[in-house]
Amino acid sequence: MRLNPRIVLSSLGVAFTAYLGLGWPWWEDGVSQHWATTAGVVGLYLATSWLCIFWEPRAVPVAVPDEGDGTGGSFMTGGASGPTFLPAWAAALALATAVIVPTVMWASVDAAARQEPYATWTIGAIGALMVIVVVRRRPIFACIGIVALTVQGVLWIGLLPTLSLGLVGSVMWTAMAQLLMWSTDRASRESAQLARLQRAASEWLASQAGRQRERRIQVQRALAVAGPVLTRTIAAGGDLPPHEREMARLAEGRLRDELRGRRLLDDDVRAVLEAARQRGANVTVLDEGGLDGVGEAGLRVVRAELADVLRNARSERIYIRTAPHDTIAVTVVGRSRTDGEDTVDLWQEIALPAAAER
Repeated sequence: MRLNPRIVLSSLGVAFTAYLGLGWPWWEDGVSQHWATTAGVVGLYLATSWLCIFWEPRAVPVAVPDEGDGTGGSFMTGGASGPTFLPAWAAALALATAVIVPTVMWASVDAAARQEPYATWTIGAIGALMVIVVVRRRPIFACIGIVALTVQGVLWIGLLPTLSLGLVGSVMWTAMAQLLMWSTDRASRESAQLARLQRAASEWLASQAGRQRERRIQVQRALAVAGPVLTRTIAAGGDLPPHEREMARLAEGRLRDELRGRRLLDDDVRAVLEAARQRGANVTVLDEGGLDGVGEAGLRVVRAELADVLRNARSERIYIRTAPHDTIAVTVVGRSRTDGEDTVDLWQEIALPAAAER
């Protein structure tokens, strides 16, 4: 069975405040004469303490993980499993209780009995309440409450009696609670940072594995395309007959296409590129990132239009290039020599597919 940290902390807070609010010797004569006032004081203390423990705002703010600059941070004890920000009005009520409860309690007993346990229980009780306020992330209110408790103790019974009867413990509890919250918040930020680093490392390893797999596929394709020609070339010592030289030229073109513009290729595009080279055209395919972010559906649209353009091309030199652009996916340029001059006889821009087609 897994215990919820919030339930554990709340149970401890209720038990401790109940002990401090009801465990003092209320039956002694010095306070039994003012039982109605004392009951009201105890009721106010317990009600305020338990409200500060259990009250939750309707909309709990979501803390953003700290990025390491010290400007913010996620709270390891926050959210559904731990304390959240105490509403300002509840923190103000706790501060008012820190002022009212000791004053009323000391005022309701004789001056000679103000250092008795039934009159000084409020010192520890208010200290516990300020610890709750600190844990609920209102340290400023808690500091003011401790200062108010100190001032009241000095005015009613003196500094040394106040220190010896529980003020030191209350101050230490409050300070330790704040240090604990700082420590847990820092641990939470470091845990979040470690998780981000681990996620980044996992993503990097996955990308490297993908690149290695891609390189293996390209090597396999290169061997499938150029392997037979290279084997024949080595066997013939480079002395190939004309038809085998033509096969080697076509194989080189196919290999360059696979390495430089694989995202542009499908069976139809490969076929028209092969046909263009077989009629003597010099074809260059170069993918420089113009198709990044385009899905498979969009690629099919681009490839189909590219195949149609190349099917009707009669240029001597054809350049097919993609580059990052807002609207253009592929640019096809054809050049030929006419009357001794190099002219552009083909210019076709293939638009990026619509967002719905990507």
